[in-house]
Amino acid sequence: MQKNKKTEVIVFAGVFIALTIIFTHVFAIQTIFMRVSFGFLPIALFAMKFGRWQGAVMAAIADVLGGVIFFPGLFFPGFTVSAFCTGWIFGHFFYEKKISFSHILITVTLITLFVDLGLNTVWLALLYNKAAATFFVSRLLKAIVFLPIEACLIHIMYKQVGHFTLFQRQV
Repeated sequence: MQKNKKTEVIVFAGVFIALTIIFTHVFAIQTIFMRVSFGFLPIALFAMKFGRWQGAVMAAIADVLGGVIFFPGLFFPGFTVSAFCTGWIFGHFFYEKKISFSHILITVTLITLFVDLGLNTVWLALLYNKAAATFFVSRLLKAIVFLPIEACLIHIMYKQVGHFTLFQRQV
């Protein structure tokens, strides 16, 4: 049974890595300092099913592959750390937990504050050699607008995939 579990994780990881790359790089609005995408959805769903460490590794691999595949892909190790943290936080708060909308909203708020407004702003400041305040205001406005949207989308997807046998937890 353990071998089947490892196979399941690898297969799902491949699918969700592909979805993350597509949602992050193909179906995204990108500026120099900001990206609006749906790449958080596959990361959240994968972490719900497999937990924090698998979610973190999957998100980090998707970040590296996305940077390599899409030229000119901006690869910076700091963003891989951010992706890892995002997957870890989703897995920590969603895996084997009773999930409500308020639970999702708190988790997305934590990721928005710590990863998006914190780490990613620092990485941009290091990468472009500018003060973090230069990026912070526009990123804060994006966070205020998209935080409830991201929480709603995760909630909708969670409710929908719960009906699929492949996504239900095995006891």
